[in-house]
Amino acid sequence: MGCCSSASSAAQSSKREWKPLEDRSCTDIPWLLLFVLFCIGMGFICGFSVATGAAARLVSGYDSYGNICGQKNAKLEAIPYSGMDHTHRKYVFFLDPCNLDLINRKIKSVALCVAACPRQELKTLSDVQKFAETNGSALCSYNLKPSEYTTSSKSSVLCPKLPVPASAPIPFFHRCAPVNISCYAKFAEALITFVSDNSVLHRLISGVMTSKEIILGLCLLSLVLSMILMVIIRYISRVLVWILTILVILGSLGGTGVLWWLYAKQRRSPKETVIPEQLQIAEDNLRALLIYAISATVFTVILFLIMLVMRKRVALTIALFHVAGKVFIHLPLLVFQPFWTFFALVLFWVYWIMTLLFLGTTGSAVQNEQGFVEFRISGPLQYMWWYHVVGLIWISEFILACQQMTVAGAVVTYYFTRDKRNLPFTPILASVNRLIRYHLGTVAKGSFIITLVKIPRMILMYIHSQLKGKENACARCILKSCICCLWCLEKCLNYLNQNAYTATAINSTNFCTSAKDAFVILVENALRVAAINTVGDFMLFLGKVLIVCSTGLAGIMLLNYQQDYTVWVLPLIIVCLFAFLVAHCFLSIYEMVVDVLFLCFAIDTKYNDGSPGREFYMDKVLMEFVENSRKAMKEAGKGGVADARELKPMASGASSA
Repeated sequence: MGCCSSASSAAQSSKREWKPLEDRSCTDIPWLLLFVLFCIGMGFICGFSVATGAAARLVSGYDSYGNICGQKNAKLEAIPYSGMDHTHRKYVFFLDPCNLDLINRKIKSVALCVAACPRQELKTLSDVQKFAETNGSALCSYNLKPSEYTTSSKSSVLCPKLPVPASAPIPFFHRCAPVNISCYAKFAEALITFVSDNSVLHRLISGVMTSKEIILGLCLLSLVLSMILMVIIRYISRVLVWILTILVILGSLGGTGVLWWLYAKQRRSPKETVIPEQLQIAEDNLRALLIYAISATVFTVILFLIMLVMRKRVALTIALFHVAGKVFIHLPLLVFQPFWTFFALVLFWVYWIMTLLFLGTTGSAVQNEQGFVEFRISGPLQYMWWYHVVGLIWISEFILACQQMTVAGAVVTYYFTRDKRNLPFTPILASVNRLIRYHLGTVAKGSFIITLVKIPRMILMYIHSQLKGKENACARCILKSCICCLWCLEKCLNYLNQNAYTATAINSTNFCTSAKDAFVILVENALRVAAINTVGDFMLFLGKVLIVCSTGLAGIMLLNYQQDYTVWVLPLIIVCLFAFLVAHCFLSIYEMVVDVLFLCFAIDTKYNDGSPGREFYMDKVLMEFVENSRKAMKEAGKGGVADARELKPMASGASSA
């Protein structure tokens, strides 16, 4: 890796030309070593859980007596029915699969190893006996023979609860799970406290199940719309603002109009033809449509007011989007950056969940109060899951920070390459290469700082949820205030970290130096930063609203065949949330590009003045954008004397390294 020290000063001599991206050295090596050691600890937890037999218990499953299904077991001391040979009994069957322990989040039922899962509903003990004799799969306790199912007085306790629902084995995990998930409705009812009428909840759940194909199609539509919007941003950035504004107006008016039209149509429909059993449902439908229409109207009015206030800053946004659009034309792979980040996060989350499941079955066999076997870890190792939770947060933030550093490195390479024909074949891969060779320690340190803020906030949120309804008003106010303050601090640090990664990509300085330099320039240009971020973020927000409104409108039209309008709410919420998440993932890359370009310009003005030997790296479009934005802010009278100044360059830059 070469010398692992901070980059030497590039400003010791003002006569020497400053050349970014040339002086490369490793940054924050101790933090990289700490992160590697932490990951080794995560690997130890996974290896420990697998080595202690948890993997077999997780995949194959085990009964209430500690026997692993599908294999021959060793006898456990003082535990009856342990040490049985279950070679031909490969599936775990629960006598009462719908009896859920909401506190411990597990099935509160006796578990047995069986040879086959009942594929059809068994309504009587005679059906259970016939199933055992036909398939060789005994569904009652081990000490009860199939011939005694209908005659024994203990059958009501030792046999499954009737009727036995039809079930099928879960792929790869050998558990018999009910085919009809309606038996878990009580679990959902316990989680959803705002629904007072359980019949409404059942209708909502049934609406999701019957509309699952439509939900999947609408989610795919939101993904396609997000990618189309990114392509539009690349090629028609100058007119994009007006297109977005018009489409959002039409989309919000259209959605609101459709809802009011449906409400009026439903209200005019004759109620005399409705049977009494359906009258309550019809009233619920009418009330739901009224709520939807009023909510859409309020949203539309608020949106119009915001657009009215922001209308004078549209010219700034047009120039800003044009500059960022040129970056996407030269760096098309930036569009696909969210895919790779999402893929990496999914891989890590799958690993994390699997290890967590392993930990849940790790430990020594102990007998609980009911006489059944549970596996518990004793001693210091029982706190491994705390380490595992911290790993979830830190490594997830590390992956997101790697995306930010990769995007910053690619945009910096584009900006500081005078002849765009000399750009690397794939600037994204070149940025990834620099990240791996030099700046993993910086990313590890930045993500750790976010973790330090996120963990206390999550702990306070957990305490608040546990004390809900028990604490007094003062304690509740203090808890919410602390949670809000930590959330604001986390957002500020995220923004500062992103700019620190940009400074690191330019000057190869360590995290603290880069964060200080980025903070100085952001503070000294606070008005300019506020204007750019406000207008740019607002227009990107309009893009997100456009995708959500388009997807929601398509959902309304597709779900219109269901006259039970109450069941619309859950499918539409799922679809709209997914659409907003997808749009946010794509458009956040555009936002990153804008922020990186701003910081690059400030660095450029620090070390160059346009004289021979110290020419600017920026192109004419970016300079035109800065001049136009300054003039527009002067005309608006928002900046006063501060707007007459040139953009403040980075005060210390690489000289503080």
